[in-house]
Amino acid sequence: MPDARNDPVVVIGLGRFGSSLAAELVRRGTEVLAIDHRPKVVQSMAGRLTHVVAADSTDLEALNQLGVPDFYRAVVAIGTDIESSILTTSLLVELEIEDVWAKAISRDHGRILERVGAHHVILPEHDMGERVAHLLNGRMLDYMEVDENYALVKTRPPRDYIGVPLGETNLRRKYGVTVVCVKGQGEEFTYAGADTVLGYGDVIIIAGKIEQVERFAELP
Repeated sequence: MPDARNDPVVVIGLGRFGSSLAAELVRRGTEVLAIDHRPKVVQSMAGRLTHVVAADSTDLEALNQLGVPDFYRAVVAIGTDIESSILTTSLLVELEIEDVWAKAISRDHGRILERVGAHHVILPEHDMGERVAHLLNGRMLDYMEVDENYALVKTRPPRDYIGVPLGETNLRRKYGVTVVCVKGQGEEFTYAGADTVLGYGDVIIIAGKIEQVERFAELP
């Protein structure tokens, strides 16, 4: 299996999401082949990406000519053209790309992408909307949904648990959450254990089911 850290990536679709993704991968030292059907977009990205070409990603012959079957990873970042998104994803699967990521603009779009063989489906607008909603409506400092009903949350410890070793709080039994990490003022994050004592001004990362971490983050 190739080393995922260094293996090149095909990014198809250079809208805002695809362009940002491709540029960040290049910045991190990953070789990228970027493809978009719009010559003006390709030209505008030529100075930022090493390999960027204008081609129709729904054309199997074009993908073969560009050497796409030689890549291990590919990202379909096509935005509003759902038909092209689905067809491109199915062609990558047909070419036996082993790790196909595909952007979806809705849950239904995502389900179709999964059916045609995408290994990972991304809903950036939906996920960001959910994240911001959680941050606006509560005391959370950050929020990341890691599964359909499971999340990691950065928050402050409730006052009733300040100065008490975590092993004596029974947080998991009471609230169904686990304190994973803690960061004191002026310090770095470190793993939390049973002997960890939380203080005022600390930041903690908790894990648990979404409704449980939401409930815990609302504690004063």
